[in-house]
Amino acid sequence: MTNVFSLFSTLKDSIARHDARVAVIGLGYVGLPLALTVSESGFPVTGFDLNAGRVRAINDGEQVVSYFPENRVGDAVRDRGFSATSDSAVLAGADVIVICVPTPLSPEREPDLTYVIKAAETIATRLRPGQMIVLESTVWPGATGTVLKPILERGGLRAGDDFFLAFSPEREDPGNANFSTRSIPKIVGADDQRSRDLANLFYGQFVTETVPVSSLATAEAVKLAENTFRTVNIALVNEMKVAMDAMGVDVWEVVKAAATKPFGYMPFYPGPGIGGDCIPVSPVYLSWRARDVGSQMPIVDLARANNDTAADTIAARVARDLERLGGRPVKGARILVLGIAYKKNVEDTRESPALAALLKLEAMGAVCAYHDPYFPVMPVTRDHPGLAGRRSLPLTREALAEQDAILIATDHDNVDYALVAEAGALLFDTRNAFHARGIGSFGGRMVKI
Repeated sequence: MTNVFSLFSTLKDSIARHDARVAVIGLGYVGLPLALTVSESGFPVTGFDLNAGRVRAINDGEQVVSYFPENRVGDAVRDRGFSATSDSAVLAGADVIVICVPTPLSPEREPDLTYVIKAAETIATRLRPGQMIVLESTVWPGATGTVLKPILERGGLRAGDDFFLAFSPEREDPGNANFSTRSIPKIVGADDQRSRDLANLFYGQFVTETVPVSSLATAEAVKLAENTFRTVNIALVNEMKVAMDAMGVDVWEVVKAAATKPFGYMPFYPGPGIGGDCIPVSPVYLSWRARDVGSQMPIVDLARANNDTAADTIAARVARDLERLGGRPVKGARILVLGIAYKKNVEDTRESPALAALLKLEAMGAVCAYHDPYFPVMPVTRDHPGLAGRRSLPLTREALAEQDAILIATDHDNVDYALVAEAGALLFDTRNAFHARGIGSFGGRMVKI
């Protein structure tokens, strides 16, 4: 017991003095902002990532992420000693290790903890007494305790006694200028008091508010609850969009007006579907775990099914109105998809509904091009590897004049919508992009879908 208290006290003091060495595994849209925020708070930080190109770019001080301040990475490298590496030896010297790796869906649309398991196995080979391991990646309730913990304990060290184990779900919102890693309250959970106290102390050094909860599983469930709530409500408003359109009612105007109610209502907005690494994934993890313990979540499953078919609905509507309004079949029609990222103003195509809609239209015989200022060249994606290498069509009057239809799938701010509105093509707006910018004269060529 004395040894446990000594390990706890040593790490506690080191965190309080800001000289605890921190390693962040995974330098993506979660891990890199976290690593930089911790570094900016005065801790010695090293990022670990297997992507050699990303490691090199970070160490060269490149911006790396478009919505970061231009010099943020460079300042951290130059002034605060922040660095990145692909050498796992760095983990042995770290006092705090934070895991921020992807947890995508498998081809069967089930939870895939491959990256978490690999991270745990890498840590386990170098784990030493007194370290704290925190998982931030989305997992199902119970996963940290039943998947991560046993791997870490293979060498004989025990969580809560020899090392400390916590879960703190990431809450990043890429591209959101109003909320940063520092300003978003941080959930912290652990199965023992010492681990919880240390994790709470650690995050309390660089975020404005921490919210301790009673267990690892509770903290894991918080993340799933947050995004499942969004999934269900997005499915609901997209369903209302279709029904209200049939009634001749603009759902965007309805939502805007309903949002003036100061209680009992929260606005959710229609779109082409859900994307990213959270909203499409969290409900799957929650529903899968519910079935695993003998329960069911039929409302969640129905919302997932609704969102999964959103691209089909969009493509079918484009095909129908091309024939009805444009007098031509979708087969052979030239269609420009405007925006392929899963959300505005970010360079991220994970689970992108825009790409799903593009592929659906091409399966119908359409000749599709895309324009996205964040993707001059289509990246290699896990979801749609066959699209890699395509090039963004320059947004010129000449290029727009060649299109039969333009589908606004992602409403990036750095797009000339006035120029797009001048094109003679049919305009299919899934984001209310034109109305939101005060552009409203289309001569019957506008379809909100």
